[in-house]
Amino acid sequence: MSRRRKPILRGDARETSQYVVSTSLADFLTPTLDAPIDTFVERPSADGRRVESQRIAIDPPSPVKRARRQAAAPADEPDNAYYEDGLGFEPEGLNGERYDMDLGGFFPRPPSPPPKRAAPYKPADNVLHEFRALRDEYLHELLRLDGCGDASEDKCPACDTGTPTIRCMECFGELLYCPSCCVARHAENPLHRVERWNGRFFERSSLKELGLKVQLGHKRCGRPRSAHQHFWVLDLNGLQEVDVSFCECQRESEMGSPHVQLLRRRWFPATQDSPRTVMTFRMLDFFHLQTLQAKTTMYDFYTTLEKITDATGKAFPSRYREFLRITREYRHLLLLKRGGRGHALSGVNGTQPGELAIQCPACPRPDVNLPADWESAPPETSFLYILFLALDACFRLKRRLVSTYLRDPGLGTGWAYFVEYEPYRQYLLTVTDQQEMSTCSGLAALDYANTKFSRGYSATGVGMGVCARHEFVQATGVGDLQRGERYANMDWIIAAILRWKHKRLRKLVSYDIICQWWKNLKARLSQLPPLMRLYIVLELFQFVIPKMHIHAHLRLCQLLFSLNLTPGAGQTDGEGIERPWANIGAVASSTREMGPGSRYDALDDHCAYWNWCKLILIGALLRRRLDNAKEQRAVQTEAFEAFSTEQAERVEGWESMVVEFEKDPKAEGVKNPYELTERNLTEADVRLRLAQQEAEEVSRGVPSIHDISPSAFIFAGLELEDQQRRLRVQAELKKAGTTAQKIDLIALRRTLNRGIVRFRKLQTTYTPGALQALSRREAPEAADEELPENAPLMLPSALTAEERRVGCMGGVDLVEQFARDAQCSEALRHLRTQLHVKARFFTYKELHARNQGANTRARALVERNESKIRLHSEKYQDAWEALRMLHNGDVGKIGWRKLRKEDVRTMEDPEELSKKQAMRKKRDETRRRRLEQWGEGAGDLGDVIDEENDGEAVVNPSENMRQVSWIWTQAASVGSDAELEESLRIEWTKARARSKRWKEEVDLLEEEYRRVLVSYDYEVARWEGRAKGIAVGVVEEGFAQGAIAYALKQAAMYRDLRGKVEVSMTEIHQGRGKRRLPRAGNVEGGGGNDGDSGGDGSDNEGGAGARGDVYSDEEYFMGGEEDVD
Repeated sequence: MSRRRKPILRGDARETSQYVVSTSLADFLTPTLDAPIDTFVERPSADGRRVESQRIAIDPPSPVKRARRQAAAPADEPDNAYYEDGLGFEPEGLNGERYDMDLGGFFPRPPSPPPKRAAPYKPADNVLHEFRALRDEYLHELLRLDGCGDASEDKCPACDTGTPTIRCMECFGELLYCPSCCVARHAENPLHRVERWNGRFFERSSLKELGLKVQLGHKRCGRPRSAHQHFWVLDLNGLQEVDVSFCECQRESEMGSPHVQLLRRRWFPATQDSPRTVMTFRMLDFFHLQTLQAKTTMYDFYTTLEKITDATGKAFPSRYREFLRITREYRHLLLLKRGGRGHALSGVNGTQPGELAIQCPACPRPDVNLPADWESAPPETSFLYILFLALDACFRLKRRLVSTYLRDPGLGTGWAYFVEYEPYRQYLLTVTDQQEMSTCSGLAALDYANTKFSRGYSATGVGMGVCARHEFVQATGVGDLQRGERYANMDWIIAAILRWKHKRLRKLVSYDIICQWWKNLKARLSQLPPLMRLYIVLELFQFVIPKMHIHAHLRLCQLLFSLNLTPGAGQTDGEGIERPWANIGAVASSTREMGPGSRYDALDDHCAYWNWCKLILIGALLRRRLDNAKEQRAVQTEAFEAFSTEQAERVEGWESMVVEFEKDPKAEGVKNPYELTERNLTEADVRLRLAQQEAEEVSRGVPSIHDISPSAFIFAGLELEDQQRRLRVQAELKKAGTTAQKIDLIALRRTLNRGIVRFRKLQTTYTPGALQALSRREAPEAADEELPENAPLMLPSALTAEERRVGCMGGVDLVEQFARDAQCSEALRHLRTQLHVKARFFTYKELHARNQGANTRARALVERNESKIRLHSEKYQDAWEALRMLHNGDVGKIGWRKLRKEDVRTMEDPEELSKKQAMRKKRDETRRRRLEQWGEGAGDLGDVIDEENDGEAVVNPSENMRQVSWIWTQAASVGSDAELEESLRIEWTKARARSKRWKEEVDLLEEEYRRVLVSYDYEVARWEGRAKGIAVGVVEEGFAQGAIAYALKQAAMYRDLRGKVEVSMTEIHQGRGKRRLPRAGNVEGGGGNDGDSGGDGSDNEGGAGARGDVYSDEEYFMGGEEDVD
């Protein structure tokens, strides 16, 4: 029985719960790129039976896009038609006092003023804009390619007899051929993909189905042997099954075994005996670059090959294991080939540890790029021959406890960047009970939090050493960490690096926890196994902390290990090791599940690629640094000379003090000229002195009015005040969330109450006026004000001057004044320490805490530290306010600055702050110019610039002019002439250090430029020597020719790199995206520059990128610096 459909009622006959929705065709069309974001406002009709919906266009959020839209809109078009009309009714009861909420168009607002005249609309990409009108034409041509097109379907164009049904997807053109002609045409291209026309459409086919046979060895073999019937080849166009035959005739010895015959056709076999799977060299090269540059995983790449072969879900025999094996073997062979082992008589097995690593061409190497008399250089230039090294650990590069080294050994572990496996493992077995290193800022707590859950991991991270100025990973400078950064791991890594360095070179070692690690370093290195044992001369070593990390250390560390104060350091920042982590750390998800050998081979490969990218871009890096250094040298020298002129009568004494300190900072009696002397007493010191004075009075026979002395009374009140602060912070942080926490708070309050009762009894003796003032106090209305942590203690500072004069024992207020002054000093010192810890926690958490568990533990430690910062800052503020009251409101007599909320922040280097301000100013000017392109003037663009400030948090309106907080630069605001003299001396010595470091930086960069050229000449000579070392006539002719050709090609490459460095260092930079002009008298070998300063061509998006010397995005990333023009 058919069911009758209920008709839809319309008009008055329709029930109020039913609606008819009318939809326009435009609702289903794809909106244009310039279409506004639409929303709808619904309101009831007059009779209350319908809902009327009105569409409203929302302006885009970006101010630049808004300006473009206004420029493109007709002049007579209202800014927002809906705002012109309004809602049409006033919400009941508001009577014109409606709150103007910014709801994006839900309520009417006054019409905006007419926009200013602007430039006509111009798309960002003209070609893409023109493409929009040609989409139909492009789409038709794509569909046309799925048919036969202009190809003949009746006669084969090659033989004129066969029926053309086959087309090749990779040959140029769209002709159809018969099967036999197609096979003949592809005898030299057996991996092309073909399709067969079945009369209706093209379907996938293969050359094997058409009858193509691939003969290896030589043509017309008299005794071919067929390979496996299912022989698979992996190429860029997918997986293909190919019919292959090997040569087994009388020329077999000449042609080689099956795997050799495959290699000579640039097919890499998966096995040696009877290969059934091969990969083409071009696919191996493509994957190798993909995994190095894009960090593509092996699984994703292999899955992509399967999808290229057939994306409809067709099943193929898995060749994934063969793919893993071949890629690992191929990358290892490339490492050996590029390291010159194919030219060595000792062969692969003669490879020495670290031999395959790419060396930094700018670092000092006495046998390569240093002058013969470098050891006798005068003291003022000896810093040019310092070797700068940086150490650090990365806890992202973990490895799970899968497989073993016996089952999965490395193909060349120890030959490049990783340390030798077996000696390293045997040594670690002897130090299993060693704990992690601690730091002066308490980082060990966070380290332990991230490594205590190491069960299931064979390695919890990786330690590494790089050259600190150019970020080249050092030979045998990478090693696994088992449980955090232990002395044993980092000692072995630095010993493995120094093993290949000249023993008389001065070394500057940068490490973020070097303040602990360098202690007893000499003794620990002398106790290493004989293979790695080093006896170092500490006088040739300087130990420093990276510039960013040093702000998280104590002030003593900042004076002893600062790169800014280290002679000969130039502008080395020590943070260069973080940049390889950013690049290599991206493979952490891939290497975590690998076996040990596979992981070592993969990480060696990525380290080699990192060094290679640094090698080819080092000319641009040095040029960018040198230009900036020369500019800063002039600025800092001028500032220092002006300062010295103002303090001419003091400069001689200050200069002698600095020179004496730089000669031997650790000598007895030598004063640190950069150190501010702390002259303030602690609370314990003040308490002890007052107790001694009271004891002297008793010994003289002065009677006491109570068993508790006045100083003990005041300090009892201050201890109660401390308890109140702690209890308030506990109550705020915990918020009594659990029963246990409630009981804890109750117990604390009970203890505090008992202490307050005892204190009230003492007040009857020493400050009876406080009890009278307390009795006049009105009862609090809020219940939480009755809690003991909020109860007023009524110390002398809480009373007025008259109340203290009448109602307090004489001298009690002076005791509190001394104690409060000590509180300010001690609280400020503790506050600095906790802010150091905070900076260190945040830096460590950002770099190493990657999973949810590690982040949670790190966040808990940060919150705990925040509570300490809160306590110390409140203690200082309370003490300062008490001093103000004791001085009757005269702030000038306090001697300490007021601590505001914005003052409580971590330390930042003034020079770094000035750089950030300059960069921010330049960025704001760039945005202002962009906005002015769409109107006659920018007007008031402050809000626009803030709206586009790239997510940078602005703490207060003056954040853009932020300087180092006063808590790091001075203590008391008033002092003696000696204190003023000391402050001037410190500022002068720092200005001197800045000027010296920039002068050193210019000299270092010019020396590094010279060393790079000499290093490239050395590589040219070495490869040419390898070519000459091939025994022509003794070894096989084909091998000899190939080995000589490769060596000469490498020599030509280094010669070309040398020329590019010369061009980069001598040509004039015209700005980003434009070619550089050659300087007058340009050296030979830097050709290829015609002096054209243009760069506006539509196809030239990278300027002179082909030469590798422009400020491209790749150069920015690999150089690790930002170009600030």
